[in-house]
Formats: sequence, C-alpha cells, structure tokens
Amino acid sequence: MSTLRFAIGQFNFLVGGVATNTKKILDAIQKASELKVDLLVFPELALCGYPPEDLLLREDFKEQINKALKIIQTHSTNIPILLGYPNYTAQGIFNAVSLFQNKKIVTTYHKQCLPNYGVFDERRYFIPGNTSGLITIKGLSIGLLVCEDLWHPEPILEAKEAGAKLIICINASPFDKAKAKERIKALSTNIEETSLPILYVHGVSGQDDLVFDGGSQAFNPNGSLCAHAGFFDEKLWIVELKLQPEPLFVPQKLPIDNPVEKSIYDALVLAVRDYVNKNHFPGILLGLSGGIDSGLVLAIAVDAVGKDHVHAVSLPSRYTSLLSKNIAADLAAKLGVKLSTLSIEASFCAFLTTLGLDTEQPLSGITTENIQARCRAVLLMALSNQSGDLLLNANNKSELAVGYGTLYGDMVGGFAVIKDVPKTMVYKLANYRNTVSPIFPKKLLSRPPSAELAENQRDVDTLPPYSELDPILELYVEQDKSLDDIVAAGFAKETVSKIINLVNKNEYKRRQIAVGPRITQRAFGRERRYPITSGFNPQLQ
Repeated sequence: MSTLRFAIGQFNFLVGGVATNTKKILDAIQKASELKVDLLVFPELALCGYPPEDLLLREDFKEQINKALKIIQTHSTNIPILLGYPNYTAQGIFNAVSLFQNKKIVTTYHKQCLPNYGVFDERRYFIPGNTSGLITIKGLSIGLLVCEDLWHPEPILEAKEAGAKLIICINASPFDKAKAKERIKALSTNIEETSLPILYVHGVSGQDDLVFDGGSQAFNPNGSLCAHAGFFDEKLWIVELKLQPEPLFVPQKLPIDNPVEKSIYDALVLAVRDYVNKNHFPGILLGLSGGIDSGLVLAIAVDAVGKDHVHAVSLPSRYTSLLSKNIAADLAAKLGVKLSTLSIEASFCAFLTTLGLDTEQPLSGITTENIQARCRAVLLMALSNQSGDLLLNANNKSELAVGYGTLYGDMVGGFAVIKDVPKTMVYKLANYRNTVSPIFPKKLLSRPPSAELAENQRDVDTLPPYSELDPILELYVEQDKSLDDIVAAGFAKETVSKIINLVNKNEYKRRQIAVGPRITQRAFGRERRYPITSGFNPQLQ
C-alpha cells in the first residue's frame, strides 16, 4: 500500500534565536532522515520564532535569516522539508513557507491573510501573498496554508481549484481557554467546504505574554479527527497518509479530553518555564502570603522549574493572621521549597515615623495599607537583585481590572503569572492542582479572601463577591458590553456602575504591571489597549 509518511516538528522555537532554531531544525532533519519520512514539516516562522515583532526590521536579523536559509538548503538532501520563515524580497517581507529539496528552494508560498486584531500585528511587518501554493510529494498535490489563511474561505478554495488533494497548514496560534475548540470548528468548516484532508501543524512555547500549546492534528475528508500530537508536548510527531484509493490519514490513539482547568494550568506552567529558562534566570522568588493567589503561583513555579529553584518568602505584618503564617509554611513544606521569613514591622514603623504618624496607632486607610505592600516590594526586589532570581507577581485579573492592588507594592515583579486569570478561576485551578497531588488545604480554599493590610479586612468590604464580580468583568472587559447590557444580564445597576468606573480609572496602574501569560480571549495589555487619558463615559446613554 502506497503511503506518505510525515514528520511534524512540534517544537519549542526561540524568538530571535536564529542559530539555536537552525540547530534544532538540522537535528530534526537528521532524525527524520533516519525515520525515512517523505516530508518534514515545521510550524509558522519556525526559523525565527513567533512573534518576532520589530526584530524583523533589523538588517542584521535579516542577514542571520538568509544565512540560516542557505545552511538549511545544503542539508535538504535526503528528504524534502517545509519550513516557515520571514522571506525578505524587493517588494517587502512575506510570512512564508518553502519546500526545500535537493539543496534548493523548490516552491514558496506567501501567507495571504495577515491578522491584525487581538494579539496580532502582522500588517506592521508583512505584505500579503496573492497566489496559492502547491507542492507534489510522491505524486500527491498538496496545498499550503499559513495559520490565518485557514480562518478564511478563499485560500483553501484556491488551493483546491489548483488541484490540491491534501492541505498542510502551518501555524503559530496563541493559546486561550477556548482556542482548541475554535481551531476544530475552523478546520471542520474548511473540510465541509472542500472535502479535503487537512494536516494542522503547530509548535509549543511560552513567549512573553503568549503561549503556544501544540496540538498538531490530522483530519480526514469526512471531518473526522484521526491523529493528534497532544498539547504542551514538544516532539517530532510521525503521521501517515494512505494514498489509495483516496488520501486518508492512518488513525492513531487520540488523547483524552481534559478539563479546561488542566489546559490553563499547563499553559501557565509552560509560560513560567520558558520565561525563566529563555531569559536565563537562575531561579524563582516570590512572596508567599498564605492566600490563594500566591499559593497557586508557588505551585505553578515548582511545576515549572522544580522545587530546588524556587525560594518563597513570608513577609508578615502586624495584621498577618496566624492562619496565614501556618498556611504559607504548610504549602512550602508540601512543595519542598525553601521558605524565609522577613517581618516588615520594623520597616513599616520606620516609614510611619518618617511621615510623622503614630507607630502604635497609625491612621487607618489606604496610605498605611499601601506602605505595608511597598515595604514587602522593597525587600523582595532586594532579594531578587541579590540572587538574580525572577520575582513572580501574584495579582489576578479580577484585582487588576478594578485596581485592587498597590502600585510599586504587591504589583511589583518581573513576570505576572496569573494577571489574566480571574479570581474564580484561581480557585478552580487550585482545586485542579489538588487532583494531581493534594497541596492546598481546605482552610485555604474556604477562607474569605483578604489583603490583610488592616484589622479584620476582607475583599468583600470593598468589592462585590468574586462570583458576581468576575461575570461583570467578563462582559465589560472581554465582550465590550455596555452598562445597560450588563444590567439586562441580571446585575444591579449600582454595582455595575461602580465596577465600570473602577475598571476605567485604573488603566494607568495596569500599564505598569509586568508581562504575563494570556489565557482568556481578551487580556489586558497587548490585546486590550485603552487610553489612560480619556473623556469617554460608557455610563452616558
């Protein structure tokens, strides 16, 4: 029986690391040759990593790309190779995929549909292609697509009209909690329109605020998923296609469907691991309060880099409860990490004295609360400076949305792990992690959230319960719903009005927090960009 044997490089490529990526590509070529495959395929912009952003505008970066392409050409002797890379031409830069064979570039296809929404900014760098790409391997005509091309009907229809019997789509598709299902929907729609099998090729990596989750997969002409490389798993994946009587992928055992909490947790772990390793930090440092947010970040850190590379610090104040101290110690012990304790009482009193405030009975309110948070920040950054470890931030999306955090205090840190994770999801992730190994005690999962910056303080003293707050924020922040729309969804107008006001006036604070991984369909930062200074009032109808 005649078959096509593909090797898919579902790899973790380094943005800007052209030499590193080239070595990984050459190693894969050698391995694929030993496995006697008919075609080796890499993801979108594999040579330079995705997204390369303004590196594309540098002349020395262009020179590195062109030098690497010549090296790869010389190694395209035993098997043909499909590689994504930036193609510099007299017309401009194209997002390209080329077939390398017999030491030549045989065919080049330029991405036609350039996304310029959400996290994407491709029209800043690339110009669109305008022709279909077709290659022939063992007599089979294969149409080429690049990522966004698959989300529009024209490119795949053009490929079919040109004679394609199989579609290979290379991708750099950022993770969010709904993306896996959206990809399947897009693939199914294209298969329904064309009755063509599709091989979807994707990579695995954390890149600043983006995560790429893998999930390379193969669909037959009837729309059935028959082979899957798995998520968050870097590998050289082998998949076969029977050519007779019609092209059909050989079925493989499919991975089980996992809960969304597992996908999000795995994405956060990958994001932390890659940020630490790719930026060459020796380890991780974080403040451990005894609350759910820092506890979850601690677990993610340990799962990302190992307990020996994580240092937790407890920074109690006069308002820190014994329960918080015990929970912090318990979590550190269960995860096997080093825990240091540095009281902030002396530095807190020093600030109060300098400000002329009574150290025994300071004025209550935001001033003294924020001083405590900033005392912690100074100590944590000093430890980070001393060790070189990356300080992780533990602010969640709900807090950032309404400004429930101290600028230059608990908002400090080099990587904001859960900045796109709503508070209600924080609890869900902690409960998921407990199914792996029980580390979060019931007394932590059930206690009322509190910043513990004042006597008997609780989050609900200032904010609505998170079970109410998070749905309002999703409607306003992620879906751009109006006040009237949100009230019509069943929320009290007074509450919605308060939340909208808090979101709008705290944009300046969100701009100053560290980068962190995107896991929702609209994250603060690269994706949601609102002016700080604005006369727009969404409450005026």
